[in-house]
Amino acid sequence: MAGLKRVRWEAPEAERKYSRRAAWAWKENATGVKVTMEKEAKIYVAGHRGMVGSAICRALEKNGYTNIVTRTHGELNLCRQEEVEAFFRCEKPDYVFLAAAKVGGIMANSEALADFMYDNMILEMNVIHSAWQNGCKKLLFLGSSCIYPRMAPQPMKESCLLTSELEKTNEAYALAKISGLKYCEFLNRQYGTDYISVMPTNLYGPNDNYHPSHSHVLPALIRRFHEAKESGAEEVVCWGTGSPLREFLYVDDLADACIFLMNTYSGNETVNLGTGKELTIRELAELVAKVVGYTGKVSWDSSKPDGTPRKLLDVSKLEGLGFRYTTELEEGLRLTYQDFLNNPMRAER
Repeated sequence: MAGLKRVRWEAPEAERKYSRRAAWAWKENATGVKVTMEKEAKIYVAGHRGMVGSAICRALEKNGYTNIVTRTHGELNLCRQEEVEAFFRCEKPDYVFLAAAKVGGIMANSEALADFMYDNMILEMNVIHSAWQNGCKKLLFLGSSCIYPRMAPQPMKESCLLTSELEKTNEAYALAKISGLKYCEFLNRQYGTDYISVMPTNLYGPNDNYHPSHSHVLPALIRRFHEAKESGAEEVVCWGTGSPLREFLYVDDLADACIFLMNTYSGNETVNLGTGKELTIRELAELVAKVVGYTGKVSWDSSKPDGTPRKLLDVSKLEGLGFRYTTELEEGLRLTYQDFLNNPMRAER
């Protein structure tokens, strides 16, 4: 058309730079070359003070990785886009483990729906997007088994994601986690990145949160039975009926699995991380009481919610890739209770 000048569009520099680098990485993966994290590579662990992030740091150090980058919340607020962008421009990590999240049990999730959705979604998008903008070679995003439908076929396969309704008691958190998982997938599909996601089952272990109302079921039980033992209480009342079935994975096993997958797995589909074993909440309470040494009565308040009736992950994909957990539940509980006893400040938060 007369009078119009044709203008050649060019992608922003970050996109052009990353597209070239990502295309090379995709070619390496497509040829079957095993891409592993170099021991001297710069590795950023987001959420290093939490249970999962601290376990990943321990596992990295145990495996000889020497250049681990961390920031406290006071040093870097992951919900502030400008701060996250400045951090990634400065540090330019080669690999990222995104373990930071706002987490809590049934009560916390039900009381702060908007906060759980907003904080987690903003945090995830800031970190994943800045990692992509600054040429991060590989990123691992940690989700949660709560993303699967409430009435998903058991055990739950990775393919059942988004096939039916979510559990209402943690829907806000689940939607945020699904968004992070999908953003990794869409970056892979559009730009050829190598960003993977994992879906852990219920986790426990050192550095857990033992808050009396804002923690998950297992650390909450540890604290409750410990305090009952110390005070000489004759009875401990637990929420719900005790009938729901749950699976638990020791956090150091999770960390080993994350490093294993960063070195061996690429793909858009998430990977379930669990044990493939389950027990009722009632059986869990009895086991925690045994480990803690509480000998009083355990009763159940059925007026309180149970949550999802059953949550067991199908871990055949993980085991097919060559990884299996090593810490059985009672052994892990004893290690966790020792951590609780040895860290009084942690037990108070």
